[in-house]
Amino acid sequence: MQNLPAEAAIHSIEALLYSISNVLYLPVLLGIAALVLHMLVCFGIFGAEWLERRRGVRMLVATARQEMAAVVAAKEHQPALDARLERVVQRADASGVRRLDGVRFVVRVGPALGLMGTLIPMGISLAGLAQGNLPKMAESMTTAFTATVVGLACSVSAYVLTLVREHWLRSDLTEIAFAAETLLAAEG
Repeated sequence: MQNLPAEAAIHSIEALLYSISNVLYLPVLLGIAALVLHMLVCFGIFGAEWLERRRGVRMLVATARQEMAAVVAAKEHQPALDARLERVVQRADASGVRRLDGVRFVVRVGPALGLMGTLIPMGISLAGLAQGNLPKMAESMTTAFTATVVGLACSVSAYVLTLVREHWLRSDLTEIAFAAETLLAAEG
């Protein structure tokens, strides 16, 4: 009889956790659907940038060069030219990294949402099995495995996009740094 309060407490905690899990079910599924939509947007942005780069347009480099030209033109009451050009390079770096953050987010969040989208329906499935409700169990297991596949697919595709875009960013930043050094040498 001494174990009765402990068992009741454990059962209450289990019931609470099961309730929390069920409350998270819809938001997790909506999150996975949102990840898919977000990845479609990311693919569109990637495709547009790829086409621009094939035409020789590198927006980050072009914008940084315009800013550097403005920095060189505005000489009065400004700090040293090298500091101003370095600020342009740093802003370009920060801008490029910010553009990558949306895709990097999916690399991290996709597997987590996929796993949550797997485990929550599996809990529901096991509860259906305990009640002898096999159709509910089969439906929940289908959702569980689909959530895993979709979460991982989003993550893998985001990882591939990230690799390519990081390569582009490194190339652009090298070009921007070279342009800054060239301007500094010409003005110095």
